[in-house]
Amino acid sequence: MSKSRFELRDGTVDRARRLRREATPAEKKLWSVLRAGNLGAKFRRQQRLGPFIADFACQSARLVIEVDGDSHAAQIDYDARRTQFLAEEGYRVLRFTNHDVMDNLEGVCRAIALALAHNPSPSHRASPDGPLPLPQGEREP
Repeated sequence: MSKSRFELRDGTVDRARRLRREATPAEKKLWSVLRAGNLGAKFRRQQRLGPFIADFACQSARLVIEVDGDSHAAQIDYDARRTQFLAEEGYRVLRFTNHDVMDNLEGVCRAIALALAHNPSPSHRASPDGPLPLPQGEREP
């Protein structure tokens, strides 16, 4: 088994558990909507994806939701590397600030619902070289 260019960090699972226990008020507020299934998709919180931990992830839609606090202003490079890794793995990333979630939860939920509604099918998922080819014998309509 070869190692990824992003090595798994020791304690990642323990860190994810700690982050679930110590969720911010904005994360708790958004999780109360996501876990109820009100948006028609199943989300997991503090989900390990490779060497990173996503605040919320919907596997079926390949969608990651990040709720950024003030500390994210100091970690722009880290966030960019994480977003690049997730994009290479086929995930789309939506970012909201704590302020967005606390003061405009309805708008945040609309943006998530829109992203879920515009989920590309796996055979047409964007890649750096354009859409993935259709399986043998299938043609574009």
